[in-house]
Amino acid sequence: MIRYVSGDLLQSKAQLIAHGVAPNDNFHQGLALALRENWPALYKDFRHYCQTQHPKVGECWVWAGANGQRIANLLTQEEAYGHGSKPGKATIANVNHALRALHKYIESEGITSVALPKLATGVGGLDWAHVKPLIEQHLGGLKAEVEVYETYVPG
Repeated sequence: MIRYVSGDLLQSKAQLIAHGVAPNDNFHQGLALALRENWPALYKDFRHYCQTQHPKVGECWVWAGANGQRIANLLTQEEAYGHGSKPGKATIANVNHALRALHKYIESEGITSVALPKLATGVGGLDWAHVKPLIEQHLGGLKAEVEVYETYVPG
């Protein structure tokens, strides 16, 4: 079941928070920056993962914090190629593949609730009208409760 809500995603009680990033993302803007500020180890571990595993766009990497918080990093944007360069924009194909990977993770791990923003529509640059059907296609049939934060309201 998908519920569209307003609020602060970081205040969600969901078992898993998902967001879109690029391989080698520096987490300097958007929701990624807020996540980096709240869980500094997330960024450090993500950078290590990217440097050692060289992930491809369309994949999903899940970080688990010491307090049990899980954050799914969906690789929806094109990679930042040089040191200090900004990531590229998201693509519908990348979002599609990343949501498919997220679906598999949620089912295999028995996740009961997930919260995500209007994926890839901020820094990623995509139109919500194109992304929303993909979220419904890949996450709508899950047993897990899915909260999509359509409007940010400070918490």
